[in-house]
Amino acid sequence: MQANAPIGVIDSGVGGLTVAKEIMRLLPHEKLIYIGDNARCPYGPRPQAEVRKYTWQMARALMGKNIKLLVIACNTATAATLDSLQKQLPIPVIGVIFPGARAAMKASHDSQIAVLGTEGTVKSGAYEHALKSLKSSCQITQLACPKFVPLVESDEYEGEFARNMVRETLAPLKAEAFDTVILGCTHYPLLQRFIEKEVGPSVTVLSSAAETAKDVENHLRFQHMLAETGHKPVHKFYTSGSMAIFRSIIEKWLAIEHPDVRQIKFL
Repeated sequence: MQANAPIGVIDSGVGGLTVAKEIMRLLPHEKLIYIGDNARCPYGPRPQAEVRKYTWQMARALMGKNIKLLVIACNTATAATLDSLQKQLPIPVIGVIFPGARAAMKASHDSQIAVLGTEGTVKSGAYEHALKSLKSSCQITQLACPKFVPLVESDEYEGEFARNMVRETLAPLKAEAFDTVILGCTHYPLLQRFIEKEVGPSVTVLSSAAETAKDVENHLRFQHMLAETGHKPVHKFYTSGSMAIFRSIIEKWLAIEHPDVRQIKFL
């Protein structure tokens, strides 16, 4: 495997672009190949067996492109598939749940943490397990936000409609005590400013993206697999859904002009 081989990033849709953005910022010489399974998004309400099947399809597609490391930039897919991918693939595989939990424990003053996630992530208990492994006495409040992913996928995450949906969804948190919120879905950072307004200025709202990017850097550095300095990467983006919406979000969120966007189909 060559050091200049690409990093693979997979997600149920556009949410993983928040992780890709942090990897690109931290490791500007690395080439990314991204697959968003927009056609079958959201993964949150799906059975775990189905999520595992779809995640493996994306992983196999990227293995065929000779990636050197795989990032599961989807919390639902991480909860369902991380262990099997790590055991069976010959390359490092990094998920987003433990980095998110680690970032929250660093940020929290009172170990009172709220987790916003998909139905699948919340039901899996993966964040609760990760947080408790770091501090067994931490207090955890979890809230499923099933409307958030379709909102982001439809490119409607910036207006008044999005603001009102966030307010309505987070209403149950008004009665809970917490000082830190984990955005336990990689789509949710695109709604972060609305979420921050609802929980108030005394609460830290964070995603797993930056911590996941640090894990990617650490793995590659340890294995002496960082891309050469001066290497100018051209990233590739694949979607199983609408190329127009996918391209629009890439252009806005990653500030890439004329991104290389391609269609991918799974049998």
